[in-house]
Amino acid sequence: MAPRAARCYPASRVSDRAATVQLLGAAGTVTGSKHLVTVDGRSVLLDCGLFQGLKALRERNWQPFPFDPAALDAVVLSHAHIDHSGALPLLVRHGFRGRILCTPATADLLAVLLLDAAHLQEEDADFANRHRTSKHAPALPLYTTEHAQAALGRVAAQPYDTPFAIGDVFEVRFRRAGHILGSATVTLGCGQRDRRTLVFSGDLGRYDRVILRDPEPVPDADLLLVESTYGDRFHQAGGVDLLAQIITDAAAREQTLLVPAFAVDRTQELLYVLRALEDQGRIPALPVFIDSPMAIDVTELYARHPEEHDLDMRRLTEAGASPLATRHLTLLRTAEQSKSLNVRRGPAIIISASGMATGGRVLHHLVRLLPDANATVLLVGYQAAGTRGRALLEGARTVRVFNQEVAVRARIIKLDGFSAHADQAELLRWLGGFTRPPRRTIAVHGEPQAADTFAAVIRHRLGWTATTGEDGQRVPLA
Repeated sequence: MAPRAARCYPASRVSDRAATVQLLGAAGTVTGSKHLVTVDGRSVLLDCGLFQGLKALRERNWQPFPFDPAALDAVVLSHAHIDHSGALPLLVRHGFRGRILCTPATADLLAVLLLDAAHLQEEDADFANRHRTSKHAPALPLYTTEHAQAALGRVAAQPYDTPFAIGDVFEVRFRRAGHILGSATVTLGCGQRDRRTLVFSGDLGRYDRVILRDPEPVPDADLLLVESTYGDRFHQAGGVDLLAQIITDAAAREQTLLVPAFAVDRTQELLYVLRALEDQGRIPALPVFIDSPMAIDVTELYARHPEEHDLDMRRLTEAGASPLATRHLTLLRTAEQSKSLNVRRGPAIIISASGMATGGRVLHHLVRLLPDANATVLLVGYQAAGTRGRALLEGARTVRVFNQEVAVRARIIKLDGFSAHADQAELLRWLGGFTRPPRRTIAVHGEPQAADTFAAVIRHRLGWTATTGEDGQRVPLA
């Protein structure tokens, strides 16, 4: 479903005295998370993400910010996913000189993700110029590696559960959100005298996952911004059992199983589950290829952040005993190593980014495997509107990759149980941790149907005042 059109709200000015939050992204859509908090003439931006998916959304990345980046006091990040952090280089490029505040694991992930995003921007511009596929001459990247490095220079890590101040107007506290490594909910105390509490859920994760700790409860809020990605649905049970069946079937048919997977968290969870299934004798130990330098780097980061998980990560250093390595695992860092898969025959599992097939090495594998009726593409995460993954999920007979139409003959399977987003029941479970209802709750970070449904569920099930966030909407904190 397409996002709602933006209303013509006036751009925020940080000199405004009113205490407000303006929704400048992830309202009516799941991407481009940005929420501008203005109190006593000071301002903080919650998240600074890129828009992804539909062309109308992606074009917004090229538009000026509807506020003065130089006047911001700080950016507070919920986590490192690009739809929450990917516009930071643009913000710094256009004058932001404050701190980018996040958890230590998020800071480490940003060093990987932002540089990779800049590299992809540069590669895309170079491809467009060499093949003359852009109407712009020359085609330019949205931002460069230099801009990403400048943004990383402004990152300041803050621990969980330890309040810290931003000037004399804001106080911030991070709690675990359970979504990806380093993800956090944000509690923002606002104002010097008439203090109000804003809670921003960021992206909430699942309960009882195999790696990350559960989302932590938050006791109270005056205003709550809660994500609603899966606010209208429930995750299917038996995801691990279905995965075992799919792999066993692929092995019997000597198929290649291609898994577009997010480099952060999804790849690591898949590796953990695959190794467990091998150890239990429930699947054959097939060759597994991780074709994503970013995913390889992120997997290594898990060993550096034991505060995020319950695994004994010291096993990562023990040959053949890693919980994040299958028996026949090959890590492909170089383009030449990736290309070697083109001539490989026999059953195998290829895990490659990006998770919604919007870019990265997975595109080359899709060009090769989608026309092959003896191949399977396994979708294991959320597929946003306007992405190739969503088109495959909805039964497209062709998809456009590298400026060409690619026939879809491969089997396409959706495995919902591996989503890193809480479903409706899990979202309600997290809301149950509040000791008193927020004065107002706004559903954000969801497509219109999901957000509307979840706001209605909150009203009917919990009796709270809940509405759906609208793009550009300005909400009073009082």
